[in-house]
Amino acid sequence: MSNPEIANNINTGGYNTNYHDLGEGEVVLFIHGSGPGVSAYANWRLAMPTLSQNFRVIAPDMAGFGYTQRIEDTTYNMDVWVKQAIDLMDALNIDKFNIVGNSFGGALALALTIKYPQRLNKVVLMGAMGVDFELTAGLDQAWGYTPSLENMKSLLDTFAYSRVLITDELAQMRYEASIREGFQESFGSMFPAPRQSSVSAMASDEEDIKAIDKDVLIIHGRDDKVIPFENSTRLHDLIEKSQLHGFGQCGHWSQIEHKDRFNKLLEDFFV
Repeated sequence: MSNPEIANNINTGGYNTNYHDLGEGEVVLFIHGSGPGVSAYANWRLAMPTLSQNFRVIAPDMAGFGYTQRIEDTTYNMDVWVKQAIDLMDALNIDKFNIVGNSFGGALALALTIKYPQRLNKVVLMGAMGVDFELTAGLDQAWGYTPSLENMKSLLDTFAYSRVLITDELAQMRYEASIREGFQESFGSMFPAPRQSSVSAMASDEEDIKAIDKDVLIIHGRDDKVIPFENSTRLHDLIEKSQLHGFGQCGHWSQIEHKDRFNKLLEDFFV
């Protein structure tokens, strides 16, 4: 049986990036979060089919995650991920694009927008990092994950507002992804204790954020235990051309917990 997480492969800066490429039209780049066992497919499987009806959707596994080739002796940091994203767009001959960033991906979306403003159209930040905040117990749990099915179930309970979403199948899929060869080594090296320093390393300078002149849609679950809702109100205060949408009864997974309304928000925003 084929694995839906594995899609296309292309060289990006000397290593191969696994990426999904669906639909036609204006390009929307989806960047996943940093939870254990994450991949572009796991993060965006409910958004890609809908958005790709009207847009060209590109969703890569970022370096160190999913099925992108592991890089030997690499220190994973924002510079590596920004370069990978731009190298991917260059390899696909895509000049300008929209971006959707989830959590860690939101921090990356901000960094890309600040460094390459000429490449970006519209920006969506979902449950985003990118500003400094006090490390939450939920994020510490995610970044400090050690592989076991029970640990994965506990973590997914933290991510979602409702247990209804936490099926045995989902937990098993994410657990198996987290024990693939090489994953825990790269994941464990990314966010070492004390993890507050990793939160700060993901943050962009607030003056640079304030200078962003793109249309920015900010989405956040009010009940998020991983990334504080206050992150998004702060981003909304900083970014002049921003709009903020908060979901009640929603944790860290707006794109899954409120998938239909989430997809509609994106479709309407990108038109």
